[in-house]
Formats: sequence, C-alpha cells, structure tokens
Amino acid sequence: MNYPSPHDSASNTFVQKHSSCVIGILSGFDRLRLRGTLRQLYCPRVMEAYLNACRILIKDFGRLVEQTTQAVKEKAKALAEKAGRPFVFLPSSQISKEDLVRKIAAKDQINQGLIAVLSALEPCKSFRVIGNPQTKHIELKVEPRKCGHLYFYYEHSKFGFMHLCLQTWFPFEVSICLNGRHWLARQLEAAGIGYQKKENAFLRIADLEQAQALMEQQLQTDWPQELTKLLNEAHPLHKRICRPLALKYYWSSSETEYATDVIFKDPDSLARLYPGLVHHAIRSFSSRDVMRFLGRSVPLTTGKVFGQFKGEIISDVKHRPEGVRVKHSLQGNSIKFYDKHGSVLRVETTIVRPQEFRTFRHEEGSAKTQKKQKSWRPLRRGLADLQRRAHLCQKANHRYLEALASTTGTIPLFEWVQKTCQPITRAGQRYRALNPWGPQDGRLLELINQGQFTINGFRNRDIRTAYFPSRCTQRQTKQRMGWIGRRLRLLRAHGLIQKVSGTHRYIVSDKGRTTITALLTARRADVQQLTKLAA
Repeated sequence: MNYPSPHDSASNTFVQKHSSCVIGILSGFDRLRLRGTLRQLYCPRVMEAYLNACRILIKDFGRLVEQTTQAVKEKAKALAEKAGRPFVFLPSSQISKEDLVRKIAAKDQINQGLIAVLSALEPCKSFRVIGNPQTKHIELKVEPRKCGHLYFYYEHSKFGFMHLCLQTWFPFEVSICLNGRHWLARQLEAAGIGYQKKENAFLRIADLEQAQALMEQQLQTDWPQELTKLLNEAHPLHKRICRPLALKYYWSSSETEYATDVIFKDPDSLARLYPGLVHHAIRSFSSRDVMRFLGRSVPLTTGKVFGQFKGEIISDVKHRPEGVRVKHSLQGNSIKFYDKHGSVLRVETTIVRPQEFRTFRHEEGSAKTQKKQKSWRPLRRGLADLQRRAHLCQKANHRYLEALASTTGTIPLFEWVQKTCQPITRAGQRYRALNPWGPQDGRLLELINQGQFTINGFRNRDIRTAYFPSRCTQRQTKQRMGWIGRRLRLLRAHGLIQKVSGTHRYIVSDKGRTTITALLTARRADVQQLTKLAA
C-alpha cells in the first residue's frame, strides 16, 4: 500500500500560525532499532535438530557454545586490529557507550569507518542444558541469562553515526541502531546541500523541501540487503553458524522514533512560546486526547472510552539539562515534545508495541494467489510494515501539533479576549458578553473544547446530553435544546464557533480555539502556577 507523503500535511495550523518565526518543518524517522534473529533457533526442538546436523550431543552443547563464542570474539578483535581501532571491555553497565565512543572519535579524528569495538556483559536469552525429571533425559531450555555483547560503532558512509550489537551466545541475536537525522546528513552531503546540525537536530538546511524528499527516500530502502551488508562486515561467521540448517536472519523493528521538527528562526522565538506549550499540554490534554493523538477511537457522542479498553495512560513532565520534556504514554507507546538546542520544537512518536495499531493487509503467511481479502490487522514488527509505521507516527505528530496550535501567542490575555468579554452587536442583534469564570459559560466552553470534537465537530444534542446528563420529560428536552441553542448562537456571534454548511454541526474556529484555551487555562490556574510561569 502506498501511504501519503509525510510532507503532505506538514503545513498544519501550528506552522501557519507561527510562520513569521518558523523556517520550516522536517518529518522522518529519528532513532531506529532494528533486530536480526535466527527465529527458528529459539525453539528448543529446532536447536536440537541443529545439534544433530552438527553431529553434536546435547551434553556437549556447552563445548559448541564455547568454541563458537571464542571464534566470534577473535573475529571482532581481528576486525578492530585490522582497522587500527581499539577493542575496549566495559566493566560496568553505568558507562555510557555512546559518550565513550564519541570521545574516541573526536580524539582520533574518525570521520568515516569503524570507530571502536566495545565488549560488555549484558542480559540475553540463551539456552541452558537441564534435566527433565519426567523423561529422565537432558534437554535444552531458553531462559534469561547473561553473556558478552559486542558493540561495533561506525561513522558509516551511508547511515552516519550508528552501531551494531552482537550477542556472543546462541542464538546470536543482532541489534542495529540507526538515526534518520545522521543518515540525512550523509544524503545532504552527497546532494551538495548545506546544513547546520547539532547532534541529531538540524538548525538550518539550505533546501528544506529537498531534505524532506531525501528523508522520504529512506522509507524505500532495501532493508534486508543493507542490513545484511552490515552483518557481513561485523559478524562474518554468521554464514558458518547458519549453514547446518540453511538459516537466515529475520529482520524486524523493535523500537522506532518518528520525529517532526519545527525549526524556528532563533532561540528567542521558541523560548517565548515554550512555557505556554508545556502548561497547555499538562493542563488541557486529557486521557481521551492522548488516545486520539495515538490513533485510538473515542466516540463523539459520549466522549467515553470503550469499556473493553484496559490500558494505562500516563502524562508527565521531566526537567532535563537541555529543557523541559512533556510525554504521554499509552500501552507502552508514547508521544512527547521538547525543545532541541533552543531552536527546534520536536514532536516525537515512539512505537514499542506495534500490535496496538492496525494496518490494512493480507493475513500473514497467506499467498496472494489464494485471493484472500485484505482486512484491518495488527501492525507487525517486520520491516514490511515500516512504511505504515511511519505514516501512523506522522499523523500522530500532526494531530499533536494541531492541538498545540490552540495555545501560545505574544498578545496579552486581556487584550486578546477583551471583545469576547464585552457585549457586541451583530446584524442589529445585541449579544451579551461571555463570562468564562461563571459556572454556566465556563462549563459550556470546557465541553466544546474537548478533543473528540476537533475533527467532526459537535451538535446541539452532543453538548446538551453532556451538560444535562439527567433524564427528563419531552417538554424539558425542548427547553434544554432551546437553552443550548441560544448559547451556541452567542458563541457564533463572538466568532468562537462556526456552523458546518449543510449540517447541524458546529466546529470551533481558529480564533475560538486560541481564545477558549487561553480562558480555560487562566480559569484553572492557581496563584502558585501563575507565579511559576512569571518567574
């Protein structure tokens, strides 16, 4: 299936609203954790068949592991020695591998090729020979263990800064970590496009439109071919290990981060907006909003989460050395935003549990010749669904930016809402002022500002049933309908909502979204919060 380009919806309300201080927007994968596994070997029976093919008894499994592991480590040391690079053993898991490797690269001025090989003892899943009391025989069992892992760090000619991690015990799992921004830097250099980059964020790009096109090209990569090249370089013994059963590595994505960067002209422009963004996200985004951001359906009529949903939604704020980060998590997946180096507002969706999303595809393992119809099925970890994963993340980032667009600004609150809080006259009809601090108007503004009404709008009935939850007679229903109708006309007169042509639905206007959010935020804030914002 061909999905829309991530750039198609890049010009959203947030970017348009702040076009005077925004250079542009860049969307694409940030961190990619790809995993290579010999899936068949995780089954003890297949592993026993592997030993039979090697003519080795189960009792001698330890000898096979020792010999193979030793050969893998010697190959890694030989690779480092041939390239003139260090082979370093890390005695503690507290040592940052990336920081250490970057210091080595800076010291030795490594701009391309192998930087270093690190060795560390880490948890893994591997086999143990155990006795079965029922059968009175020994057998293999997969269980958590600890073994040596080899980390090959590169300044790769195509992918930029990256690493490959190799488990040195059976079944020799491989993990490859790439970064789409480092990769893009190599693409820009090859295309002769100038840029300014700090760590994994671009502060300036000479041709932003072409840069976006290059990021989209990353999705068209022949992944098995490229990943096998990396495997052949760092782990050449895999061919010999796979030969007895003609095994091949299966590649999947264990974790992906898809980032949308809004690049500002200068740090001051973002600094003026950022405290309001953080405050708005924590105070205004409900659990239903988080579900909507991450593609979950919330009924418009009730605004209630489906009863079968048993997940947990967490929103938190973290103060980091580089700034404040706001994060929302749902069933292991998350969406967050933070400022990068003062000039970049990054919204990032992380998928760890792809089965929480859906894709329209054939049943896995079914041949197309069987003419089985496609249907909505769980998103897979396999690389076949990587493009769909990018599309889902891009849409989540877009929805989040749209929600953030309803706040921020440089105009003082009293100046922005002054007309709204005063009586007005439209077409000869006088309308009273709104009182957002009053219980009736305040409640009404809260209802129409709910996330489930953002896309499809709301009807008189939607607001009425939420405002008056109790049952009533037919006469009372008509009275309530008229009461809500008069207040909707009032909101229309003030320009906060507008009617959808040819329907009985209303949507919040751009002006209304900003005004209502500002009023509700001020309505909920207490003295301590306002003091912190002013500090």
